[in-house]
Amino acid sequence: MEIYKGRSNPDRRIKNNTGNKLGRTLLVSGGVTGVLALLAFIGYFFYLLGTLPKVDRLADYRPPIVSQVFGEDGNLVGEFYLERRTVVPVDKVPKKLIEAFVAAEDSNFYQHKGIDYLGIIRAAFKNIISMRKKEGASTITQQVAKSMLLTPEKKFSRKLKEAILAKRMEERLSKDEILYIYLNQIYLGAGSYGVQLAAETYFAKNVENLNLAEMAMLAGLPKAPNTYSPIKHLEKAKERQSYVLERMVKEGYITQAEADHAKNTPIVVRSLKKVNSEQSAYFLEQVRIQLEEKYGEDRLYKEGLRIYTTMNAEMQKAAYEGVVNGLKALDKRQGFRGPVKYLAESEVGEFCKHVEDSIDSAALKQGATFQGVVTAVNSAKGDVTVRVGDRTGILNRKNMAWAGKVTLLDTYGKPEGAKGKALPLGSVIEVSVVTPDVNKSGALFALDQEPEAQAALFAMDPKTGGVRAMVGGYDFKKSQFNRAMQAKRNPGSAFKPIIYAAAVDKGMTPATIIDDAPVEYDSGREKSWKPKNYDNIYRGAVTMREALTNSINVVSIKILESTGVNTSIEYAKKLGITSPLANNLTLALGSSSLTPMELTSAYAVFASGGYKVTPYFITKVVDSKGKVLEEIAPPALPVFSATTSAVTLSMGEEKNAPAAGTTLTAVPAISPETSYIMTNLMESVVSSGTGQRARALGRPVAGKTGTTNDMKDAWFIGYVPQLVAGVWVGYDQERSLGAGGSGGQAAAPIWTEFMQRSLGGMPVQNFPVPANVTFALINPRTGRLAKEGSEGSVTECFITGTEPTNYDGDAVKTGSDE
Repeated sequence: MEIYKGRSNPDRRIKNNTGNKLGRTLLVSGGVTGVLALLAFIGYFFYLLGTLPKVDRLADYRPPIVSQVFGEDGNLVGEFYLERRTVVPVDKVPKKLIEAFVAAEDSNFYQHKGIDYLGIIRAAFKNIISMRKKEGASTITQQVAKSMLLTPEKKFSRKLKEAILAKRMEERLSKDEILYIYLNQIYLGAGSYGVQLAAETYFAKNVENLNLAEMAMLAGLPKAPNTYSPIKHLEKAKERQSYVLERMVKEGYITQAEADHAKNTPIVVRSLKKVNSEQSAYFLEQVRIQLEEKYGEDRLYKEGLRIYTTMNAEMQKAAYEGVVNGLKALDKRQGFRGPVKYLAESEVGEFCKHVEDSIDSAALKQGATFQGVVTAVNSAKGDVTVRVGDRTGILNRKNMAWAGKVTLLDTYGKPEGAKGKALPLGSVIEVSVVTPDVNKSGALFALDQEPEAQAALFAMDPKTGGVRAMVGGYDFKKSQFNRAMQAKRNPGSAFKPIIYAAAVDKGMTPATIIDDAPVEYDSGREKSWKPKNYDNIYRGAVTMREALTNSINVVSIKILESTGVNTSIEYAKKLGITSPLANNLTLALGSSSLTPMELTSAYAVFASGGYKVTPYFITKVVDSKGKVLEEIAPPALPVFSATTSAVTLSMGEEKNAPAAGTTLTAVPAISPETSYIMTNLMESVVSSGTGQRARALGRPVAGKTGTTNDMKDAWFIGYVPQLVAGVWVGYDQERSLGAGGSGGQAAAPIWTEFMQRSLGGMPVQNFPVPANVTFALINPRTGRLAKEGSEGSVTECFITGTEPTNYDGDAVKTGSDE
């Protein structure tokens, strides 16, 4: 028997050797991997260094700045921008405001060299303790690097780039230069970039006029501009303001007494809103299209152009509100269509959150319209509680009376088989604010409804072509299609003045007698064409004036037949009509489609005394350095004298005419006499015909209504000597406007509201009478001269030489009787 002493077990020795080899292998592999990783990181680091943008260009900081649009009176009416910003020099920024931002965002700003290492450690410690990201450690310099030189991607590589660039920036720029960029670049909510526009947006002040309380509130915004918005969340904004003030005390920038005083200073949130882009949207879009085509996007949106236009801001506001009010009135005449949709109780909160996010004011503005949700019903009173965003209010029975019988249901879900219209809980409805809310409760609402029909309004100076106002639809945000310039629709009877003007030039007069009797035309088809009058009344022998005043279809067709269709087509072209026109007798009834701008411009020829002018929007464009890029001088129209038919051009007498640039021209289109005759005829349309709503202006006004078959289109085009405007109302997808959808009922009220507001500051003027126009007393039943005092006689106007020469009973017939 053999005994082994002091020797290991062979199997165990083998295992130990194997373990040692594996350990050494893992150690070597780990070392190699580490070295490779280090080399890879170093390689990646140098790769990043090679791809980073240059920081030198920040020394010549030129951010995109707002291009401003001005109206005819020099007031700001619009803006074009990528980022809404007004650059302000750092020496104009109050020292306390700078200190507030530094205290809140980067307390070691003046000590570090781009990266705050102590701040990183402090933030990391706080985040670990709280188990969430409670505090960041980006310096102001890093924020500038991220904003100016990097994309917003959330990757480690971006943070590394940010740190490298921050170090480079600190080497090349002074602290003041970095602050200058930061204070002008930073986004501070409500569409405002930089401290100047933020001061305007929240407090209606220039940055140098802010008090300490306001400065601290602005400095609290970068962390979360929407959460701490003074407009929407004033209490949260005050909490953040208090934090900033305490930070300023801790950093030694202010005393505790100053901080306490600032905390107790009342905050008045008031926006210095310079423009209302909503009401001017279609006009500004037309300007934008023209400028972008000529100067390019970069120049328009980034280089701070100053654009001067023909817009009259008050007229534009009147046009917008006139269209909105007119369409709502028309829509309500069609009846209540019921809720927009029905929400389950669980869906109400999320829906209201989206609504609240879209509201940009502390209290709901009177007259504003919102989508609200019915959250409670009081059947006894006939009231419902409506929630709009985070706010609540009452919709009472009186304020929804226009909707007729509305059933109130204290249950959620779309009702089944309810008689009439029903409002269950969860109903989403349009409401307008009658009484604003206080502390997000207590508002009084009225039931509203978004119109389905559309409208367009186009207004211009007939003497220059300057477009004073333009609205292309109900809501630009929902439809950018500009119906004032792009929608071609049948004008109906609004085309008749063009037919009549051609007839006057052919020798007819307002006293010419035409037989208003049924007529039949062979159409070449199985059925002949039997045109009818709108009211199905036939009046027998009528004068041309009576026919236009009452918009008699049959007479208009007979006039067109008498003068010739081609004659009227050529005449329309002289007035500026470029759209194709039907070469048949239906042209007399406005069967050919035109845009509102086109037809309004044609009427402008009558208003100007026979001169055709080109509608235009832009008068001057100036770059940020004051260089005039383009300038347009309006045309100078002839001045008419009451004693002579001669005209005096006032071209050289224009006191404000630009010294250089393009001068527009006024082209003689028709005679002053024909223009006046047509104006005089259309005055009768307003005084006693289909356009009587326009009498509300209380001054000389000429115009014409237009209504197409089945009331698919409603028009009113009218003018005073200083202004011509056209209104169209209809559905984009053609269908009847229904009850109250004629030109006199749907379009004329919009036109009248617009003109009443637009002409408020203008003197009352008569239409000038050319010397070659004669007035004579006639018998409107025969068209012949009448003796003074004759029963039913009226004074009529004629181009000299076309007036009748015979009285009733005379044997010989001349003049208009032939």
